[in-house]
Parts: sequence; C-alpha cells; structure tokens
Amino acid sequence: MPFAPRAVAGLALSLLMLGTSTGAEAVAASATAIGQNRTTYERDTSSTVPGSYIVTLKDAATHADSAEGRAIAEKYGATIKRTYRTAINGYSIRASETQVKRLAADSAVKAVTQNRTLHAEGGRGSQPTPPSWGLDRIDQKSLPLDRSYTYPKNAGKTVTAYVIDSGVRITHQDFGGRASYGYDAVDHDNIAQDDNGHGTHVAATVAGKKYGVAKNAKIVAVRVLDGLAKGTTEQIVAGIDWVTQHAAKPAVANISITGGADPVVDQAVQRSIASGITYVVAAGNDNKDAAGYSPARVREAITVGATTKGDARYELSNYGSTVDIFAPGSSITSAWGSSDRAFLADSGTSMAAPHVAGAVALYLAGHPSAPPSRVASALTAAATTGAVTDTHGSPNRLLNIAPRQK
Repeated sequence: MPFAPRAVAGLALSLLMLGTSTGAEAVAASATAIGQNRTTYERDTSSTVPGSYIVTLKDAATHADSAEGRAIAEKYGATIKRTYRTAINGYSIRASETQVKRLAADSAVKAVTQNRTLHAEGGRGSQPTPPSWGLDRIDQKSLPLDRSYTYPKNAGKTVTAYVIDSGVRITHQDFGGRASYGYDAVDHDNIAQDDNGHGTHVAATVAGKKYGVAKNAKIVAVRVLDGLAKGTTEQIVAGIDWVTQHAAKPAVANISITGGADPVVDQAVQRSIASGITYVVAAGNDNKDAAGYSPARVREAITVGATTKGDARYELSNYGSTVDIFAPGSSITSAWGSSDRAFLADSGTSMAAPHVAGAVALYLAGHPSAPPSRVASALTAAATTGAVTDTHGSPNRLLNIAPRQK
C-alpha cells in the first residue's frame, strides 16, 4: 500500500504471542491518516496510544540524535521521549494532533506514525526421545518420526540469539547459564525479565539444552512486552534499535510479531538486517496472506509458517509467497517463565519461528561470516520440499537441518 510523503498515519502492529495452551489470537489494526494525506486507513482507536507518535526523518536530512534533528520536533512543541539511532532515523514524541499536523508538513520529515498498543496472541550430537516433536521432525526428510534429534556437534556455540519478546527467565535450568539480559524497552533498563512466559518459551526453542535446536548458542533477552504481553510499536522499534547497535556477531534475532502493514517496523528490521544480523519472524496466526502483515512481509527476513505433527499447515498459520519456510508449530513443548523448571506445550507461528532461528544459529556456527541473504538461501535450499499439505500458495518448504543424514 503506497504512503504519501510526510504522511501521518496510525498504523497497525500486534504481537502474536502464542503462549497459552488454548491457542492464540491475533489482533491486526490500521488507522486513518491525519492531516494532508491522500491515503486513508481504517482507524481502530482501541489500539492507539493517545498523543504518542513515532517520527521518521528523511535519510538525507539531519540525524535524529543531533541537536538539529531534535530541534525539528521541538520547534512545533513536541516532546521527544525516545531517540532511535540505528534501526530508523527518528524518535518517539508526545504531541497534540495540531502539533503533529504541523510537524508532518516539515520538509525534513519522512513520516509521523501514531504509536500503537501491541498484545499477545515457540562430529554430530544426538538427543534421544526429544521432549518436543518439533526437534524430532526437523532433522529428517519424511515421516514417521524416529524419536531422535541429531544436530551439528558445535550446536551453535559461537552464535548469539537475540529474542525480542516478553523477556527471558535467564535462570531457567534449560539455559545452563548461557542466557543473559540485554535491554528492556518497557522499563527503560537492562533487566529484561520475563513477566509473561512467552519469551522464555521462544528462547528455549532456539537454544535450550533440552528443548532447543541450537543447544550451545548464547541467548540475549530483549524485552518489548510487559507482564500482560502488551507493548507498543515504539518499544518494538527500540528493541530492534538496541540489537542493531549492540549485537555480538554472528547473530540471529527472533521476533514473533505480526500486524497490519507498518513501514516503520519494516524499515527497522531491514536496516538491522543490512547491518549483518539475520532476522527470523513469525508469519502470523490469522489464516491469511502474510503479505499484509509486518514484519512478516519484509523480504529480507526469514518468514516462518507453522505445521502440525502430520506435516499439514497449522490451521491458523498465515500463508502466501511471503512465507519462506515452514517449521513445527503445533503443540510445541518448551520452557516457561513461571519457574526455573516450568515447561508448557503451545501452538502457532511464534513456536515455529524459533525452530528456524535455532537452525540459523547452527548454520552461522559453521559459516560465521555469512551475510543474512546467504543464510536465508542456505536454509531454504536445505529444506524438505513437497512435504507440507494445504500450503495455500506458500512455497512448500519444511525446515530440515540435516538433509543428507536422513
């Protein structure tokens, strides 16, 4: 969908947090343009944050973090709340609608987007009888499952996985001391605790010693959701911005986020990928074309759909040409954040994506200088083809970490 120059648009972004055993729900919203904008969007005021906006400056203009950049917003009476230094050239502000209209017309401004609320919707070594069928499935070409998970012996040891989510319970026994706090965009500090559970589930699927794909990879928690699994676009972009600035490479980032088309989030992910970080994102759980969702529609990211134990597309999984690969996502058992021993079975693309993020870590351990485009090509080339039923127009690729072994 085209956007008019210097448009002020409230845009949708909702997180799919598939952290309840009863399944997930997705909330996607869009909004009406404010001010001089020839494109109109449907407004869902239930998800907007009153008086809160994200300003993106033109790349050819002044950097947002400079005095000149800050002056652009301040001269219209806006109050700058948070400045983004790498993922986008911009900042979040508090302002009235009148102030925003004037700011949007400034020649240095690319766009002003209304902030929105997000909310919730996971040699060679061998692991006999893995606790999750997802691990069992991704190391073999075809069914039936053989009750074993075989993986590269390095198991992602030199790779860091950034989990942009609800935080991580880093003391959970499944992490074995390999998990650490990175950044908390909710509390504005560096203690990214998991007050919800979803982030811990995702992180353990990426790199838990029992539940994980890459059992030796390091995990860094980047918290963008509160204990009620709610957050904002502002916080998501802040999390991506932090990862872009601080990532220890080789690195992979996992985001289980979907929502209405949002160019601000898309740009943040694209820029982070351009910095050399591979991003894995969930396709979403609306049973719709993923091309209408952000950041699922970002071509540079690896977009993941979910499958069942019988290799069918999970009934809620989004689909379409934007989906790069499928991975197990139905009734996936992994660690949970309620205690250091807790675990939970959950379903959805939020569970499928971290399987792929773990596979990325395995690949990067053997190819540490590989750019994101090469990583994506390697995973799709190694995938099992033709195994998934009801792909609904999606590329028929199922994650396979060891195509030559099985």
